[in-house]
Parts: sequence; structure tokens; C-alpha cells
Amino acid sequence: MRILALVPGGINEQILFFPTLEDLKTQYPNAIIDVLVEPRAKSAYRVCPQVHEVLLFDYQDRNGLADYLNLLGIIRDREYDMALTLEKRWSISLLLWLNGIPVIVGYDTQPDWFISNPVPQKTEQYIPEMYHDLLQGIDIKSPCPSLKIALPKEDIAWAEAEQKRLLLDESGYIVIYGGASEPYPVPQWNNIINRIQEKQPSLSIVLLQGGDKDEAWIAPLLSCCSDLKVTQPGDMGKLAAMIAGANLMICTDSPPLQLGVAVGTYTVALFGKTDAKKRLPPNDDRFIAIQSSTYNLGDIQASKVLEKIWRT
Repeated sequence: MRILALVPGGINEQILFFPTLEDLKTQYPNAIIDVLVEPRAKSAYRVCPQVHEVLLFDYQDRNGLADYLNLLGIIRDREYDMALTLEKRWSISLLLWLNGIPVIVGYDTQPDWFISNPVPQKTEQYIPEMYHDLLQGIDIKSPCPSLKIALPKEDIAWAEAEQKRLLLDESGYIVIYGGASEPYPVPQWNNIINRIQEKQPSLSIVLLQGGDKDEAWIAPLLSCCSDLKVTQPGDMGKLAAMIAGANLMICTDSPPLQLGVAVGTYTVALFGKTDAKKRLPPNDDRFIAIQSSTYNLGDIQASKVLEKIWRT
């Protein structure tokens, strides 16, 4: 059996879909599972062992007839027996139907002319559980697995070498990520870091840099906070391995947050516009959410973050 999962969105959405892929592989251990994702999200699958092939399609682009015909050919060449789709546009479902895929599972909120097995979408729950509900369309009623990833051995080795390079001694370290689409203000980070260094001077603080855009919050912090360290992992596996070695992570809603959940690192997560209840697993005290009452991330006071940190 060959199965295709269509997962639009960025890296966050892919990682949150991992439990569904895990359970799908558990139920169909001999199946070949491919995913169709946007180019910006491909890197997530370095740490997902259930996926055989990552196919690329820019769901957000203004795709023309040639793009759809190319996608039609890609899908047809692989002769899929089943498709699970999170994409709500009927045009994509039509392509799956035109390929003769006998089982097409999707939410019943989308036009279901070409969805053979529609499933109700319950949007108010933890997102991995909402995604996992798709499996009810093929009579899989097992509980949603916890979010997990698989770290390549070379990424674990890289993280160990990086920890030595940064002189992260036995006292441990905290990782901070303040970027993503809604960054937390630098003055607030400055306040948090200074208070941590005053209370725990032996505990190293490591800033996670994912790309050039992170310079906007990292550079000002380096100029005003002493003894900060910076790491720039080259991929999701190395990033996850660095997070796994930390005593604590403080971050915004971002891919590092979901990697932290996957590796079980104690985490204090800051939320503005996004709903924390949908992004963090329920009833797990390893992951502490701070939701802005105004839905503006910058309105979360440093004192509130520090209060949650010392509770860990």
C-alpha cells in the first residue's frame, strides 16, 4: 500500500502532524507513506522516520494549469491507494480523484464532492489531536500518540561537540528562542536574562539562531547582556539535539517550541495571537504556557515569565 498525506503550512504544521503519521505507520507497518508539503517545510522531515518521500508543492502560490498538471503527473506516477488531505481547496481534492485514488480522507468542512471519507473537524482541541481525527475516516480509533521525533546519530554527535565548543559545563544551560513571526521585544528578553544571571550565575544561556532574520533580536541582546552564547544548528535534527540537552527552554510559538515538546525539554512558551491550548499538549506540566491577555506578545511582562521559570 502507498499513502499520500497532503500537509500545507510551515514547519510547525508538519511537526504537529507527526503523531498522525506515526499512528498511520503503526496501523499499516508495510505501507509506503509520502507527504506533499510546501518547500519551506521540507526540512521538518529530517526527524520523521515514518515518511518515505517528501514531495513539494507550493499551496500558497498562484498556481497555473501547468503547475496542477505537473502535480497530477507526480501523483499518478506513484499510484497511491490512499490520500489524507488537510488542504481545503476542492481543486486539490479533484486532482486526487482524477488520479483514481480509491480512498480520499479529508475534513467535511471542505467541499466533499471528491472526498470519499469525510471526517468532522474539531478545531478547538490540541492540533495534533485534530489532525489525528482524520484517521477516523479509515476506522482507526486509537488515541493520538504523543509528539515524538527521531534524532539522527550524526546530529546528536554534532550537538555534543557544540556543547563542548560553547563550554557548557555540568551546571547545565538554558536555551532561548525569541524569533518567529511574532518576536518578543528585546528589552523584555534583556530583563529576563539579567534576572536569570543574577539568580543562577553558573547556568549558561544559549541563544538559538535559525537564520539571518534572527539577527534582529540576537544582535541587540549580545550587545547588552554578558556571557551569552549563540548556536546556529544547520537543520532540524541538530536544533532538536541542542534543545534536548538543555535544562530549560524559553521561547515564542515557533518550530523550536514543538521540537522541545517532542524531546521533552521543560519549556516556558510565550503566546500572543496563537492559542496556547491548541499548541501545547494538555495536562503536561513540563510545558508551561503564558498567553497574552491582549493577544499581543509584547504585553507579556518579564516578571510573569520569571515567575513561571522559577516554578520549573
